[in-house]
Amino acid sequence: MRSTYYSESFDNGLTLLAESMPWLQSAAFSIVIPAGVQREVEANRGVANLLCDWVQRGCGDLDSRQYVEALDNLGVARGGGVSSSHMSFGGALLAENLEATLSIYADLIQRPHFLADEFEDAKQVCFQELRALEDDLHQQAMLSLRRQMYPDPWGWHPTGTLATVEALTQDVTKEYFDTWIRPDEAIISVAGNFDWNQLKAAVQKLFGDWKSRPGQKSYLGSTLPEYVHVPFESSQTHVGLGFAGVPISDPDFYQARAAIGIMSDGMSSRLFSEVREKRGLCYTVYASCNSLKTQGAVLSYAGTSTERAQETLDVMIQEFNELPKGVRQDELTRLKARFKSGIIMQQESSSSRASALAADWYHLGRIRTMEELETILDGISVDTINAYLKKNPPKNYRVTTIGAKRLEVPSEISSGDA
Repeated sequence: MRSTYYSESFDNGLTLLAESMPWLQSAAFSIVIPAGVQREVEANRGVANLLCDWVQRGCGDLDSRQYVEALDNLGVARGGGVSSSHMSFGGALLAENLEATLSIYADLIQRPHFLADEFEDAKQVCFQELRALEDDLHQQAMLSLRRQMYPDPWGWHPTGTLATVEALTQDVTKEYFDTWIRPDEAIISVAGNFDWNQLKAAVQKLFGDWKSRPGQKSYLGSTLPEYVHVPFESSQTHVGLGFAGVPISDPDFYQARAAIGIMSDGMSSRLFSEVREKRGLCYTVYASCNSLKTQGAVLSYAGTSTERAQETLDVMIQEFNELPKGVRQDELTRLKARFKSGIIMQQESSSSRASALAADWYHLGRIRTMEELETILDGISVDTINAYLKKNPPKNYRVTTIGAKRLEVPSEISSGDA
C-alpha cells in the first residue's frame, strides 16, 4: 500500500506534516522545536537539556505525577531529547488517542509549571547524565571528534559540562524557554492512521495561539585542533578519525553514504574485514555519515589495545585512502540489499516515518516519499560512487585518541593535548 502525504503551514509559523498509513491501528508523532544546542552560548551550555527535563515535570492542569500517569493511561511510548539543532518530543500510541496526547504536549510546550523543586530534580538528572558520559570513553572520543569537525556550538554535546550545568539558574533556563520554544521553525509530524482534516483542526486548536518570540541567530565559534590526545591510564585506546563529508541536502549525499556503507555497513564491510577480522586489531570499528543542515562529516571509531593502537589508526587511514581507487559491484550489491531492508522496515514503522518527515522538512524543506528513496537507491551504481570519490577523496583527517600513549599521525595533522 502507498502512503498519502500532507503538509500545512499555520499563521504562527508552525508546520504540520503527516503521512497517512491507514492499514495501521497506531499513530506516531514528533514535535521538533529549534531550541537545540546550536542556540546555546559558552556560559549556558547544557541549558536545552535541562529545560527538556524540567518542562516534563508538570504542565497545564497536571502536576509531575499526573503528567506521567496521563500519558501512561493513554498508552504512549514516548521520549524527549536534544540534538545540535532541536529539542524534540515524540511518541507512538493507539490512533484513537492521538488528539488527547497532543493536548498534553501542547500544555508542555506552552504552559509548563516551572516549579523550583522540580528544577533541582531536573538538574540532578543532568548531573547523572554527565557522570555517565564521563565514564564512557568511546563517547568521549566521538564527542571530541565532533568538536574537531564542527565549530562551536554545533559540536557541543547536549549535556554541557559539570561547571556550566552547576551555574544554570531558573531565570537563565526560563529565558532560554522564552526565546527558543517558539512555533516559527517548529515542526509537528504525524504518521499512521488519522483523519487529515481532524488532525489539522486539532493542531490549530491546540497550537494556533502559540506565540513567536524574538531570538538571535546562532554563532559559529572555533573548532578543536586537528589532533587531540586525552591521556588516560588504561590498557585500551579509543581512536576517533574524521574528515569532511556532505550534508543530506547535497545532491551527492547518497553517493557518499553508499561509499561509507561499503566501508562500514555489515560484517562484510572493508573496515570490519580488514581491521577487525583479518588483522584482529580491535574489538569494534565503524564509520558513519553525520549531517547537520549545511555541514557534513564522516566519523569513524575503533576501540583497541594500547599496543595495537598505532597500527589500528594506520590501517584505518590506509583503508580510507584506498577507497577512491574504486568500489566493486559485489560490495554495492550487498549494500543495496541492506538499504532496501531498511526502507521496507521504515515503511512498516510509524515512528520511523514521523521522525523522517520532520528531518526531511528541516534538511530539505520538503517531504521525500518512500518511492523517491527507492528511486535514489536504484540510481546508485559503482560508476556513480567512484565518480563521487574521485572528486571527493577522504583527506584532511582529524584524529582524537584517548589512552596511555599519543599516536603518530599524518604529518599534515597538527597536534594538541586536551
